[in-house]
Amino acid sequence: MAMLASLLARGRGSESPQLVRALTRAYAAQPGPKAALSNVGIEGVQHIIAVASGKGGVGKSTTAVNLAVALSQRLGLRVGLLDADVYGPSIPRMMSLSGKPRVDSDERMIPLVNHGVSCMSMGFLMAEDAAAVWRGPMVMSALQTFMLRVRWAPLDVLVIDMPPGTGDAQLSISQRLSLSGAVIVSTPQDIAMLDARRGCTMFRKVNVPILGIVENMSWFICGSCGHESHPFGSGGAEQAAADLDMELLGKIPLNIAIRETADQGAPIVATQPDSPAAAAYVSVAERVWQKLQASGQQGPPKIEFE
Repeated sequence: MAMLASLLARGRGSESPQLVRALTRAYAAQPGPKAALSNVGIEGVQHIIAVASGKGGVGKSTTAVNLAVALSQRLGLRVGLLDADVYGPSIPRMMSLSGKPRVDSDERMIPLVNHGVSCMSMGFLMAEDAAAVWRGPMVMSALQTFMLRVRWAPLDVLVIDMPPGTGDAQLSISQRLSLSGAVIVSTPQDIAMLDARRGCTMFRKVNVPILGIVENMSWFICGSCGHESHPFGSGGAEQAAADLDMELLGKIPLNIAIRETADQGAPIVATQPDSPAAAAYVSVAERVWQKLQASGQQGPPKIEFE
C-alpha cells in the first residue's frame, strides 16, 4: 500500500489524500491469484469492448478515441473510455482532459468527461512527461483500480484502449473483465497483420469474441492531384479476416486531419463530422454496436488454458 501511495504522490505531486487512500485500499483489497482469474462485469455497464493491436504505432488509441466518440455523439449511447496503457497513456491529450479525478463518498474515482465520453487514465494521476517506472504487480494493481474502483455506471459501452502487444496486462484484463468482444486495429502491411493475428489468437485463447478488424491508414488521397495510393499495401485486412474467420469492420484513410485533431484533443468525429474520415469511424461504430446487440452475451466467457 505504501508503495502505491508513494508512486502516486511522486506523480503530479498534488494528489488529494482521499484519492491516494482510495487507490491504496483498492491495491490492498486485490483478490488472490485464483480469484483474479474470475471474469467479472462492471455493475451498470452493459458492454465492455477492448480495442487492441499486436504492436504499437498502428493508430490503436486514435481508433479507440474516435470509436468512443462516434458511439456517443452519433449513436447516442452512454460511453466510457478506459486508457489501459499505464506506461504510455495518450487519452488525456487526445481527449483534451487534465487534472485529478474527484473521489465520491464510496472512494470511487469519478471519470473526467469530454466529447460526451467518460474517461479514466493513469495520465490524470501523473505529470504528462512522467514515466511510470513500475513492475508488473504495480501495473496490475493500477488496472484493477481503474476497472473496479471507478464510478463508470451507467454506461452502454465501455471502450478499453488496450496496451499494444499480447503480454501480461492484456491477458489480465481479458481474464478479469467480462469482455463482450475485441476490435483489432492494424495497418495493411504484412508485418502489422502478422502481429494483429497474434492479438486475435490471444483473445480466442481466453474465449473473448473478436468483433472484427479495422484497417487503419488504408489509403491516401493526394491533396494536389486526387490520386489514391496505398503506401502500406492493400488487401492485407481482407486476407487476415478471411483466414481468421472474422469481419473486416472498416477501413480508415491515412489523413493528416486525423493526426492533427488527435494531437489537438479534438477527435475528427467530433470536430469534422461530415468528413470522409469521420464517416469511416462512424461506420465502424455502427457495425460494432450492431454486433454487440446481436450477440446477446450473458455472463462472462469461460477461460481455457492450454
